[in-house]
Amino acid sequence: MEDDTAGDPCGLLKWKHKSLRRLSAALGPAHPVSPPTVSRLLDTLDYSRKVNHKAVADSSPHRNEQFEYLQAQKQAFLARGWPVIYVDTKKRELIGLFKHAGTIWCRDPHRVNIYDFRSLAQGIAIPYGLYDAQRNVGFVYVGTSADTAEFAVDALQWWWQTTGHVDYPGVPAVLILADGGGSNGYRLRLWKYALQHHLVNPTGLSVTVCHYPTGASKWNWVEHRLFSPISANWAGEPLTSYENMLQFLRATTTQQGLVVTATVTNIQYQTHIKVSDEQMAALNLTQHLTLPQWNYTINLTSN
Repeated sequence: MEDDTAGDPCGLLKWKHKSLRRLSAALGPAHPVSPPTVSRLLDTLDYSRKVNHKAVADSSPHRNEQFEYLQAQKQAFLARGWPVIYVDTKKRELIGLFKHAGTIWCRDPHRVNIYDFRSLAQGIAIPYGLYDAQRNVGFVYVGTSADTAEFAVDALQWWWQTTGHVDYPGVPAVLILADGGGSNGYRLRLWKYALQHHLVNPTGLSVTVCHYPTGASKWNWVEHRLFSPISANWAGEPLTSYENMLQFLRATTTQQGLVVTATVTNIQYQTHIKVSDEQMAALNLTQHLTLPQWNYTINLTSN
């Protein structure tokens, strides 16, 4: 077993690469034993069947500092009654008769396509979620083309124009809590450019963005306060049309009274848009003193 053992050589956690049948055959005629006997012998040597265990995290050394700063920003906005919005993109879905993970109570299961080919779909759905924890309300902006920074900012603009300005009349600023990657990633120039020109300048709002540190997206409230109830609501149900998907989204609720608003946009978003150094320099963007790569505020410009 020495050449076929993996694990910690100084600990008890070890596993083998060969199957019981192969180990039995490898012992050969000198030690004829059956596979069940090999299994019992492995048990006496502290070997057992195990699956991979997620325990290794490549986290940032500034993880705790960012969480503390993020919490301080959040409390400052809440104390003033200003909006705090959690944002992220949910997994894209195929629209049509496609299998959806989960089970439902029924007498006859849905008959769906054997293959999940894009060519068989009516289209794709990209749900971008916004969660307002103060009011326990969620907003889902469903795209049909690409998950881009412009798409993410248009979702925020849609929220503000339809609901935000009514729920928060006269507020001067909004705090956005976003993941570090994806269409709202801290490295994306287009995300900051679109915030300036599609949200800040048209509305006059000051927008502060705090990103969750690398590998900490699960702490984003939109994941477990909005996306998790949505997944549970449509589990086992094929999304046969965009209207059908909207019905599932709008019907999502929880015991705490979650309310979800949803809409579909057919805007075709262009990918691979480049933002020049001159365009970035023209932004009215102020990086915070604490971890400036993750924390910044964009204010109104005169242009």
